[in-house]
Amino acid sequence: MGDSFSLDLRTLGIFLLITVAMGGGAAWMTGSGLARGWRPFWHCALALLLIAAVTRFLHYALFEDPLLSLPAYLVDAAVVLAIGAVAYRHTRTGQMTRQYAWLYERTGPLSWRDRTSAPTP
Repeated sequence: MGDSFSLDLRTLGIFLLITVAMGGGAAWMTGSGLARGWRPFWHCALALLLIAAVTRFLHYALFEDPLLSLPAYLVDAAVVLAIGAVAYRHTRTGQMTRQYAWLYERTGPLSWRDRTSAPTP
């Protein structure tokens, strides 16, 4: 094992800590919170892009990674947007099936359907 292997493990660890754990946690809370407030998804997407910028800043400030790296920002944004979108949809599914139980039924953790289109036994 040379220096490149240890550098790769260090980079992966930093990515998992900053982008996935910290940025992903903030993304989950943001997606869920905006869904609970009945905000449209585009509000969530804008907030998540800002969270991705914050994660890029944390990489820069704490670990001397490049601040203005478009590829690195796109990776951070993709991870944060994916986690935030799943949280938004998961929360919205719960809302729709709890608050409008006579209209909708849950079909999975991220989806629901009209009760009128459900097959009758």
